[in-house]
Amino acid sequence: MIDTSRGQKPMSNFDTTSALTQGLRNLTPGTDQSLSSAHVDIQHLESEDFASVFKSMLVGVNQSQQHSRQLTESFDIGQHDDLAGVMIAQQKAKLAFQSTLQVRNKLVTAYQDIMNMPV
Repeated sequence: MIDTSRGQKPMSNFDTTSALTQGLRNLTPGTDQSLSSAHVDIQHLESEDFASVFKSMLVGVNQSQQHSRQLTESFDIGQHDDLAGVMIAQQKAKLAFQSTLQVRNKLVTAYQDIMNMPV
């Protein structure tokens, strides 16, 4: 049993997520925006057509993959020593790609359903 009356903390109270959380904040541009600015961005997206929104999403996915590739290459040659940041960037790029792939699959399915409707 650990005596916490002398100011000692039990081992289970180590803060191991602060570095990881800070790394996530550094990798994600624009996470410090308020909800009102996010609401404005949503209203701006609603006024655009679907093709331009989808194209901007694809550009974002591409940038995420390029950033991940650059971090991986710099880690491989020893210029970058934050393995957690590299792994997070890779997972974010993978998640963005998988999301885009699922949207594309849903669009193709919707198109096929419409084309198979009897007139």
